[in-house]
Amino acid sequence: MVKFSTLVWKVPFDVQLTHVSAGSSSDSDAVLEIGTGVDRDAYLAATTIGDSNKPAEFDRDDFVGGEFPHIADGTIIAIILDHDGSSGTAAVDFTIVLTFIEG
Repeated sequence: MVKFSTLVWKVPFDVQLTHVSAGSSSDSDAVLEIGTGVDRDAYLAATTIGDSNKPAEFDRDDFVGGEFPHIADGTIIAIILDHDGSSGTAAVDFTIVLTFIEG
């Protein structure tokens, strides 16, 4: 059974996404994407998260285009987690942290 978690957040002012940390307490095959309501991987293309309480980190080099994404005021950010990737082992107790700076 494929299980997705989708989190959405509306940006209250212009921001830059500078860092993402994501992991699971289990040894999972979970896949993370970060984008908008219309382009689900606009900022971070599909990538696996960390396992066994060792989060994976993503920064400028990992973001689409190799740059910090500039996100305009009012944009809806979508964070999509496919818990088991391609029908692998599902993530348990996942944590996702996004770091933004204003501007």
